[in-house]
Amino acid sequence: MKACPKCGRLYPADSGFCPVDGGQLVSASQFPIPPRSDDPRVGDTVKDRYQIRRVVADGGMGRVYEALDLVERRNVAVKILHTDVAKDPVQVERFKREFEVSKQLSHEHIIHVLDFFELPGGVYVMVMEFLFGEELAQLLAREKFLSPERVVRMLSQLAVGLDDAHKRQLVHRDLKPDNIFLVQTREGDIVKVLDFGSVKDRGMGAKQLTVMGTTIGSPYYMAPEQAQALDTLDHRADVWALAAIVYECMTGNVPFPGVNGPQILLNILSKEAPAASQAKDTKYSIPPSVDQVLEKAFKKLPALRYETVGAFADALGGAYGLSGDHKQWAATSESKLHKLIGSQLGGLMAAPRAHAPRSAMDKFFGEQDSLGDAGAGSGSARDSMADAMRSAYDVAGEEGRGDKGHAGSDYASFIPPVSSVFPVWILVVVALLLAAALGFFLVL
Repeated sequence: MKACPKCGRLYPADSGFCPVDGGQLVSASQFPIPPRSDDPRVGDTVKDRYQIRRVVADGGMGRVYEALDLVERRNVAVKILHTDVAKDPVQVERFKREFEVSKQLSHEHIIHVLDFFELPGGVYVMVMEFLFGEELAQLLAREKFLSPERVVRMLSQLAVGLDDAHKRQLVHRDLKPDNIFLVQTREGDIVKVLDFGSVKDRGMGAKQLTVMGTTIGSPYYMAPEQAQALDTLDHRADVWALAAIVYECMTGNVPFPGVNGPQILLNILSKEAPAASQAKDTKYSIPPSVDQVLEKAFKKLPALRYETVGAFADALGGAYGLSGDHKQWAATSESKLHKLIGSQLGGLMAAPRAHAPRSAMDKFFGEQDSLGDAGAGSGSARDSMADAMRSAYDVAGEEGRGDKGHAGSDYASFIPPVSSVFPVWILVVVALLLAAALGFFLVL
């Protein structure tokens, strides 16, 4: 391995210069690691094997370092839990489960976890493959929009990886741009799913770490059943989350915005996402056929959504005029997908927009006005639900907002289970039915 004397990054032995700062690379074993007063771990060798070289990222759970594996002579990512997090037995169990689950999913499109151990003093360490590239969140922050071919290829690869996890009864439950990593190659992105720490194991005998009624995940990408903390949540919640990510990649906006956690979840439960093809100021054309695909992926009832991520990916590719399936598109270069989509896009853009048929049950649970827009005052069902959610949120304590002008993922821990306020609108519906019945008898 070679190292950059300026930034400390590690590179393969045949590399010459650091692409980040242009420094000439030297042998990693000869490069002294610069000390850091704010992090004494930099320069240490963990477990007599992993030499920590630099800080890569710092999150709510732990800090990630780039390290040199002295046995395999390769660079690895070392994640160490924060001291305060390591004192929480549930968080520690989640950390352990992330390792156990990831070891089951040895897949090209899921990050490889290599090692897990505890150091003296209750320090928990996980070792993973080191990835060169960036998170989808970083890419969207910089470019805002992704091209159709890039979106189709990305979703196709996610389908290949996640459908395998879903067959094992494993639901990721926290899919978001921060947990999708893009490794750039000449053929296009190689997608890696990160962070299975919030995974829900629906297998028989699986240990449950989440207390019933607790909401886990990031608000913008939560399915309705996840927003309500329902125990019936399954793999179709991941389908919803991916639909929200695809929507954001195409339009530059999340499908269900809001200024705080409760408002986001209220919108998810009570509104429909605006048609992607009607979005303004987009960089790439979005044909009306895409709207039908997203409508189905955003169904409020899980049974009405796509059964698998693969089925969703197939439908999205088909909406862009592609033939074949997601397994083919996952391995097709972006340049070839660009040509194939480009040859069909003109005709697709000229086609009229058609709505997917809705069942009566889907209309009841999914229409924009299902919680009642008729009453503009504080007595309406919608306002009652919103007030209850905001009150619970205010009690929990307000957090700072993220960029893009909407709430960050930290809101998840302060979101009350929506099911606790549902009786408000149910009572309104019952009252209306009783009033109608009384009117009928009076007429008689």
